[in-house]
Amino acid sequence: MNRRTILKQLAGTTAVGALAGCVGVSETDSTQTPEQSGAEGDDGGEETTAGAETESAGPSGTFTLWHQRAEAEKKALEANAETFTSETDHTAKPAEIADLRKKTTSAIPAGQGAGMFDWAHDWTGEYYQNGFLSDQSDQLDVDLSVYTRPAQEAVQFDGATVALPYAAETVGLIYNKEMVDEAPETIADMTAIMEEYHDPENGMYGLSYPLNAYFMSAWAHAFGGYYFDESNVELGLSNEATLDGFQFILDNFVPYQPKDTGYDPQAAVFLEGNAPFAINGPWFLGDVRSNDIDAGIARLPSPEGDAEPKPYTTVKQLYFTSTLEGDEATAAASRAFAEWYTTNTDVLSANAEEFGYIPVHKELASSSDLPEAVKGFSESVSLGTPIPTHPNMGDVWGPLEDAFNSVKNGDAELEPAFTKAEENIRSNWE
Repeated sequence: MNRRTILKQLAGTTAVGALAGCVGVSETDSTQTPEQSGAEGDDGGEETTAGAETESAGPSGTFTLWHQRAEAEKKALEANAETFTSETDHTAKPAEIADLRKKTTSAIPAGQGAGMFDWAHDWTGEYYQNGFLSDQSDQLDVDLSVYTRPAQEAVQFDGATVALPYAAETVGLIYNKEMVDEAPETIADMTAIMEEYHDPENGMYGLSYPLNAYFMSAWAHAFGGYYFDESNVELGLSNEATLDGFQFILDNFVPYQPKDTGYDPQAAVFLEGNAPFAINGPWFLGDVRSNDIDAGIARLPSPEGDAEPKPYTTVKQLYFTSTLEGDEATAAASRAFAEWYTTNTDVLSANAEEFGYIPVHKELASSSDLPEAVKGFSESVSLGTPIPTHPNMGDVWGPLEDAFNSVKNGDAELEPAFTKAEENIRSNWE
């Protein structure tokens, strides 16, 4: 049985059915790392079924897929993996990793990483140049033309195909329909509602908004600024237009948020029904629904004037790691799952419905029947700008966030803080 046959056979298996029938996968097991579960050797190395053969595609294999998904998304992935495993000669083992970047950059170079990992496209250039990824161009049965053009470009670097794409994503405005009748179109309208609900002494806030570099990008770009120009390998953190964006966040959003602007504390206030708005992404919707929040999704509101929020957009993809090289059984299993997961329209439709994933499969991306949640995020994607894949981009995130936090906490002034951040980034490039 070749991989194309597997894809055809599984195409009729719905993700909804998988969720209904396969959530018997133990949550405890699914959250174990390979080291904890013992499934992949001492440090996450790949395991294959020795000597086992499919009818015509060579040995069957077992692979681990590392991910860092939210709870509801994690359960859906586990269900999909169980469906795939039950209907093929291969075994898929999703494993949640608390710090995926730390894990991938330490384990993969040591030859002990998972066969695949799930992340956005922004690591493509850096990881490929560092030898962490495997070019599977000549082994794939799926034609990249089934995906949208940006998705095709996202999974390739220097002519190598190192991943397969399954969704686009960015941040948008999520609002609690019990508090907000309709999405505000302007920041002024949004501010009026935040003012109405903001009451920290009684545990109520105007906004849930994790302030990391990715989430803040919409406003840094809104006035003509930028983090990094990959065409010219040039930083723009201290540019006036970029600083205007950071100041906009400080003036318009920070006063209405919990003081701890990390992801979990910010997410909690919306999930507990204690804020009318959240600026977050599709990955957040599963938890929103799990908490019985009736939520609407819209593009980010506009500031006054000609400025428009332009958030970074990403393509979510399943990366092939260099640990697959020389292990055809594991490589075959990894490719088979990636091809199935990224082309199965039932799985992709369920992901769109449940989590607001924006399809990059052409058949679905052009559909007029997309869920309302997807339409809301799609509007933000259409305004956004793709995250650069240049390897130097990886050095931008940390110093940027350090600079912003130092200003937010009153420890530094805006321009000097970001000028220093640029100096630190450039020193890392040397």
